[in-house]
Amino acid sequence: MRISVPALLLVALIAAGCAEAPRAPEFPALAYPPTATVDVVDTLHGVAVADPYRWLEDDNSPETVTWVQAQKALADSVLGSLPGRDGIRSLVAERIGYTAHSVALIRGDRIFFTRRDPGQDQSVLYVREGRDGEPRVLLDPSGLSDDNTVSIAGWVPSGDGGLVLWSRQEAGSDWDTWLVRDVATNADLPETIRWCKFVEPAWTPDDGGFFYGRFDEPAAGRELTAANYDQKLFFHRMGTPVADDVLVYSRPDHPEWSFAPEVTEDGEWLVIEVDHSTAEENDVYLKPLPDGETIELLTGFTADHNFLGNDGPVFYFWTTRAAPRGRIVAVDSRDPGESAWREVVPESGDVIEAAAMAHDEFVVSYMVDARNVLRRFDVSGEARGEIPLPGIGAVYQIEARRSDPEIHFGYYSFLTPVTAMRFDFAAGRTEVVGGPGLPAAEGLVTEQVFYESRDGTRIPMFLIHAADMERDGANPTYLYGYGGFNVSMTPFYSTFGRCWIERGGLYAVANIRGGGEYGEEWHRAGMLENKQNSYDDFIAAAEWLIAEDWTSTPRLSIGGGSNGGTLVGAVLNQRPDLFGAAVPEVGVMDMLRYEKFTIGWAWASDFGSVEDPAMFPVLRAYSPYHNIADGAAYPPTLVTTADHDDRVVPGHSFKYAARLQAAQGGPAPVLCRIQTRAGHGGGTPVSATIEEYADKLAFLEWALGVD
Repeated sequence: MRISVPALLLVALIAAGCAEAPRAPEFPALAYPPTATVDVVDTLHGVAVADPYRWLEDDNSPETVTWVQAQKALADSVLGSLPGRDGIRSLVAERIGYTAHSVALIRGDRIFFTRRDPGQDQSVLYVREGRDGEPRVLLDPSGLSDDNTVSIAGWVPSGDGGLVLWSRQEAGSDWDTWLVRDVATNADLPETIRWCKFVEPAWTPDDGGFFYGRFDEPAAGRELTAANYDQKLFFHRMGTPVADDVLVYSRPDHPEWSFAPEVTEDGEWLVIEVDHSTAEENDVYLKPLPDGETIELLTGFTADHNFLGNDGPVFYFWTTRAAPRGRIVAVDSRDPGESAWREVVPESGDVIEAAAMAHDEFVVSYMVDARNVLRRFDVSGEARGEIPLPGIGAVYQIEARRSDPEIHFGYYSFLTPVTAMRFDFAAGRTEVVGGPGLPAAEGLVTEQVFYESRDGTRIPMFLIHAADMERDGANPTYLYGYGGFNVSMTPFYSTFGRCWIERGGLYAVANIRGGGEYGEEWHRAGMLENKQNSYDDFIAAAEWLIAEDWTSTPRLSIGGGSNGGTLVGAVLNQRPDLFGAAVPEVGVMDMLRYEKFTIGWAWASDFGSVEDPAMFPVLRAYSPYHNIADGAAYPPTLVTTADHDDRVVPGHSFKYAARLQAAQGGPAPVLCRIQTRAGHGGGTPVSATIEEYADKLAFLEWALGVD
């Protein structure tokens, strides 16, 4: 067991700051569903590794289905009977009942946006004729399924706004089916493109067709688990059979490569972003339209390149090449060598998180200590000031075209849902386009603190709580983290978080290494062989909260999803004594087999591959499933997953929950909450989300002994 401060010192800190902290409640003995074990042993680099719950990876087998039903019944019975749950559910339903307004897109004289009003399960696509026109419903997904589990995952209007490509997502799966809707008639055309993932299509300038990425159809029964390789880029001409679509680009010699299309605003070029993993590094190819030869412009997978716009053969990119915190450069396709690049906006001390071109300017979103600032530059790189924001928060999805006189973007904070905003360049004014209509968070505050990790690294953390909260060591606390894939934990709104705070809790978000808060160096400090730094940072955040009398172990819970679920599982194994409760959600729990399912192979850029002899011991050392200790006293744990999660397949959570239930040496419950007709998070109906948050809040208050 790894302990990052001496045990006696930790006991002293808890005793000094938390003398009045309540003890964890007594829990009833639970009869867990019987889980068979199998004699499966893999030999990896000469090491025997047992996998007694391998059979739970097969989500279609009768045995797994029976096990899932039993686990679901146990979790539902316990969670549904928790004291105070009805009141919690009412609060969640009230707080989630805001208007969710997307960032608007302008095409021709039409403005497109999605909106989800209170009482609706899914967002509805609207179109408005001109800025002053009345919005009308273009597509309401509520009638597409009986249980409201069909959602609009993406939408791409054509250049003149006459057609809209939209993707139909079912039960939260990552698989997209793209259809084309006629804006004038609200009717779908015959075009139907299946087996697409992760990549949006791109219209041609004449709106006569579009480029799109597609995988081969998976084998029957393996749609949600088969590895996703060999994506291909196609062109579809409107009005022709999909079977006749033209293959534009593929690389059977590199089946892990994927291709994202974008057509330049002048209509002269197809820009192809080539990715080979989830690493922040990609290549860029060009193809003169309509039928030019492909030009390999930026190659080598050495940096992140994001296309912003072009002046004929000169292309502008926001890149991390020779600038880990980002810069903007101009690349001439006739002489693309790096020595010929022209630097437009140089790298600075702040990280570039996003950029766009509008009004013949660059609008750049910088990250300053994990919050966003919008700055303007002309095409020569001269600074033109900042775009005002409502406060300390985050910018979400900047939408504009180079000729537009305005930009649209979203803004949110820990206490405010996404607000759709517009900045008018001529007026120099930011205004709200669509707000959430949620009651103001009166009496609640957000502050930023810094603490030291195990190795002395200074880590930022946000604390959100009631303004009058006392530091007496007794505050129910939820510590959240992610720490991977260059994802930055800038301020974000969470209905769960706001309800937790309103019920008297402290919500803490640690900006641990592995994220992108301070650029690629921060990311690399928490990936591959440095992954333990992420876990040390998270453990240090918990110790700091206790040492500073914000909370105590019996009142400290931890949570995270996906890579954050891996984080929770890892630190729970390393420091089960430190936490009062844990909620690992849709986590990657078997680090020795994650590459075998759906898109898991692409995560090796951050995790490393088990096939690498140097990375195998690193992965095995923190793999949540493989490091559970028999007889250890684990705190109350709520493992969550969903049956249609085809990004992090549910077998990860099934195996982890079964192993933790068998190993638990203490009295605390280990429950596995399994959502049906849901995936990795996207597309979940609001009604199902309400139940999920109510269960989570009720479980944590019960586990931490909150009255």
